[in-house]
Amino acid sequence: MALNTPVCDFGWPAVDFELADSSGSRHTLASLRGTNGLLLMFICNHCPYVKAVLDRICREARELQTMGIGVAAIMSNDPTEYPEDSLENMQRLASQLDFSFPYLYDAEQSVARRYGAVCTPDFFGFNGDLELQYRGRLDASGRQPAAPDCRRELFEAMRQVAETGCGPRKQIASIGCSIKWRS
Repeated sequence: MALNTPVCDFGWPAVDFELADSSGSRHTLASLRGTNGLLLMFICNHCPYVKAVLDRICREARELQTMGIGVAAIMSNDPTEYPEDSLENMQRLASQLDFSFPYLYDAEQSVARRYGAVCTPDFFGFNGDLELQYRGRLDASGRQPAAPDCRRELFEAMRQVAETGCGPRKQIASIGCSIKWRS
């Protein structure tokens, strides 16, 4: 079932956490943030929405990192019910696509709950003070290939955050598969 994310709660403070990435290294909010902000992305391996945009997510992450934006992806789904989202498959995906960002495993699903993540992909863009400035979509493509003239909404918003500390007031919610919560 496809869900949309809530609208951006401008200024909401990022919640601290500590998670291991797919290679076992530990990361905290402080270690992930860049000088100009932080982009946290709740994604997973099996979601058709994520699969459709993962190459663009990787492109945007690399470019944003050059602007002083820290980037990390978090996988919070229940891998018992969705084996494609297992730690081993997270490692494989991160290696295959040469992620330039850590792919964190939220085994207890506590980070997703504390952030109010609802779907994959769900994007949280913070400024240098770790105040929420973007909770929108990657672009207008959804599960389709991006048209040549497709606006890079996430990229443009986070570039604005890097330059001004503020995100755009007009944002369109992300759409994706629901987080797969444990029963």
